[in-house]
Amino acid sequence: MKIRLGYACVPVTINETSSHSLTYTNYKKLGFVKAREKLDSIIKENFKGLENILKYNIKNDIYFFRMTSSLLPLLSHPDVTYDFFNQYKDYYKKIGNLIKDNKLRVDMHPSAYTVLNSTNEDVVTSTINILKNYQKMYEYMGIDSILVLHIGSKFGGKKESIKRFINNFNKLDKSLQKLITIENDDKSFNIRNVLSLCEKLQIPMVLDYHHFKINKNNEKIEDYIERIFNTWKTLPKIHFSSPKDKKNKRSHNDYIDSDDFIDFLEKIKFTNKDFDVMIEAKKKDEALFRLIRELKYKTNYKIEKNTIFL
Repeated sequence: MKIRLGYACVPVTINETSSHSLTYTNYKKLGFVKAREKLDSIIKENFKGLENILKYNIKNDIYFFRMTSSLLPLLSHPDVTYDFFNQYKDYYKKIGNLIKDNKLRVDMHPSAYTVLNSTNEDVVTSTINILKNYQKMYEYMGIDSILVLHIGSKFGGKKESIKRFINNFNKLDKSLQKLITIENDDKSFNIRNVLSLCEKLQIPMVLDYHHFKINKNNEKIEDYIERIFNTWKTLPKIHFSSPKDKKNKRSHNDYIDSDDFIDFLEKIKFTNKDFDVMIEAKKKDEALFRLIRELKYKTNYKIEKNTIFL
């Protein structure tokens, strides 16, 4: 049983980011020519930042990473007509080759504005456009990956909300449908809701263990984990984080509670299934390294290159 660890978007150990932004308000203020020059400069800076982050990950044996959804500022803004793709094809190719040559696993988690089951048709149209743009990014990089979504709005009740999700999901091209995975959340759609939907749509489910612990009704993870893993045709992935404190259970801690992590692994190791874990902690890569150090101290797990073997 092999478990690889990854982190999301921005390392804290080095001063690199691929999320430099430009608001539409500032874009308009600059005027047509200067706005495009500024946007071009930021996009190139973000590509360079992403390249440096991936190289940093490779040198530190981190082979699982969530790319930021903010790589291309204003990408899906309806009033910005700009070539975000063809003029940067060499940049995409460079990133894609770095990913493929080093056998990295990368994915993306679109923002909260990506709501496929919204009751607002404009939001649904915007969401589909956003997803298509991310699909195009993958295509220009020449990589296969996934997009992690939540079911979204529960307006009208869970039953109607899930029905809307299914209806809008079926509007997507088959090639785009293959990229979609769904994550359970901590308020509305619990592990049973999401697993049932994923099985119905025949798409992978991303288990968020933190959300599961907050939003459950006496369920045991042992009763669901095999079904969740079986939704994947590729290597399963889960999200893992720890609550900030007792009063702020939904917020992420800077680090991972290693005892909780060990308890989780012990509960599900009967599956004997390899999987990847996305560490969702505020200290990002530093939290990953700290967790590895604590596992070495507290367990007899075999650990090689930030990968855990049970």
